[in-house]
Parts: sequence; structure tokens; C-alpha cells
Amino acid sequence: MNEAILLVGGKGTRLQPLTLSRPKPMVSVAGVPFLAHLVARARAAGIERLVMATSYLPETFRAYFGDGSAFGLRLEYVTETEPLGTGGAIRNAARLLTGGPDSPVAVLNGDILSGTDISLLVERHRAADADVTLHLTRVDDPRAYGLVPTGPDGRVLRFLEKPTTAADIVTDQINAGCYVFRRSVIDSIPAGRPVSVERETFPALLASNARVLGITDDAYWLDLGTPEALVRGSADLVLGRVASPALPGPCGEALLLEGARVAPDATVAGGSTIGPGATVHSGAHVSGSILLDGAVVEAGAVVRDSVIGAGAVIGAGTVLDCAVIGDRARVGSGNELRTGLRLWNGAVLAPDSVRFSPDPRTSIPAQSGVQHAAAL
Repeated sequence: MNEAILLVGGKGTRLQPLTLSRPKPMVSVAGVPFLAHLVARARAAGIERLVMATSYLPETFRAYFGDGSAFGLRLEYVTETEPLGTGGAIRNAARLLTGGPDSPVAVLNGDILSGTDISLLVERHRAADADVTLHLTRVDDPRAYGLVPTGPDGRVLRFLEKPTTAADIVTDQINAGCYVFRRSVIDSIPAGRPVSVERETFPALLASNARVLGITDDAYWLDLGTPEALVRGSADLVLGRVASPALPGPCGEALLLEGARVAPDATVAGGSTIGPGATVHSGAHVSGSILLDGAVVEAGAVVRDSVIGAGAVIGAGTVLDCAVIGDRARVGSGNELRTGLRLWNGAVLAPDSVRFSPDPRTSIPAQSGVQHAAAL
């Protein structure tokens, strides 16, 4: 039986306020929780059994996915009560694996949107008789990532920290957050304490001359850890730039879910998703954005590259760029926010209180009683 571990324990602080009431992998992306796209990809790759390594709001995952039968596979859940790091989470989940010591186990980070072929990665791992196989991707600017140089045969040479100077950039290859482990390697990770695979497990394997393989491809890849990346990934799914079996509708300029209402003279484009019961009123323009359940964009408002929380209201004539508006929050009419805004759940921004400012550190005035409002 083909097995995989999903690492879904992160709190997603960079995505607040969206993650105040839901784990990061359960934030809606192109009409469904992001994790549904990952589960569907795993199933399409032949994975029959998944173990979810949860931590933050673990009941949310079980409530949505259940035993996995509706998604064509079997799901098990493990919850860590204290942060264990990537390696510790993998080791903690391993107690529910059923394969033998040489069985391949796919491990997937729960916040990576990728078009790589997981089944091909497993095949390459088997063919090379590798101990661990890593999916690597190339990035234009690798300074924000750890680097993973490989030799001509694909074997990983080193795991390097984030480069601090140009001379430190020896490759543009980075860890893409998808691995295949030999089961016995997982069992060798110390149990019951935090372990980083990047800083501890993988370097130790290289030091012991284990066979660590890196496979680089040009498939779509995006880390959804920031609001900007989240809306971009959602738009790319809707536009068909990356495929997902879980997309709940055809690709196109917009994805309108059940009960969504868009006025005839409104514009919804750029891969936007309009959630169940959400409304876009007359003359409004929504581009590259996500409107969650019951969100409202009033007449003449402009929403670009933003996430509008469930039940939130964007007032008439308001302009939002790169904003994150929490659930049930309200942005009054006539505001213009071109530098980005995070408005917490239930907060209220008064009408005509904010105009464009080139300085994203500018304070955001709001009505008394506002919970949190901050410029990005």
C-alpha cells in the first residue's frame, strides 16, 4: 500500500487573521481548503493511505476530511501537543505507518502548491535505491532559502543555510517541500523531541554516506505562506496555470461557487473566486482575489489581489489592493488602500478614513472598538 505523511501542523501566523479560526492548510484556495488540492494530487499519484501530522486546531481537519473515503483514500490523524519540527512531526506520524523498513513513504508539506509528479518522484526513488529523495525547485532569487547543490548523478552534496553574500549562492536549487523516505530512515529519527530534517536529519545522512537524491524539475511551485502568495496560487489554479483534480469548476477568469451573485455590470476576472453566498454588486471590479462565504463587495468598489473573509463587507467605492480582510469585518465606503491592509475578524474601518499612502507603515485609523487594523 502506498503511504504518505502530510505535515499540516503550522499556525500560519503570516496569514493572520485568516488563520485565527482555521489552520493554514484549511484556508480556502480556489474554492476549497488548500489541503483538498494536495490530498487530491496525492490520490492521483496512487497514494492510498495518508497520515496527517496535525497540531493547531486539529479537529478542523477531521471535520472536513473524515476517514478519507470521500476522497478515495484512507486517512489517519496524529496530533502533536508540543512543536516537534519537521523531523519530529514525521517521526511522530510514523507510528501509524504500515509499510516495511524498505517501503517508500512520501512526505508532503501542507503549504506548498506544486505541479510536480509525485508518482514519478517515488519511481525515481525506487530506481535509485535511495534512502531519501528530495524534490528540488529552482528560484530566481534563492537568498530567502536554504540551498541544495547536487552532483552530476543527482546526489545531494550539501545542505546550506540561507546565503548572506553573493559568493554564498552556489546554486539556485532549493528544497521544495516534497520528499520520499525509506521507512527505516524515518524510524531512525529521534522520537519525542524537536528535530529539523533540514538542519539535523539530512546533514547526518550525508555524513553517514547515505544515498540522498535530489530531483529538480521545472514544474509549477509556490509556497503559500504569505497573503500575496495565497491569492496568486488561488488565481493560478482558477486560470489553469497549475492543475488540480479538486478544482470545483472549470478553469477560467473566475470561479463562482454555489449561491454566488455577481451583478450584470460588475467585473470579476484574473482568476478570482467568489465563494458560496458572496455578492459582487453593480459596477464593482474584483480581480485576482478570493471572496469567502457570504462576503459582500458593494457598488463601485475595486478589490485587487486580496482575500475578503467570510461575511466581510467592502463598502461602496472603496479600493483595496493586496488586502487581507478578516471574517465579518467591515471596510466603510470611500476608502482607498493601495499599500495593503490587514483588518482583523469583526473589525470596522470607518467610511472615508483612509486614502492612499506610499508608506506601508502608515497607521490605519478606524472606528472606536476596532480589534486590530495594521498596514502590511
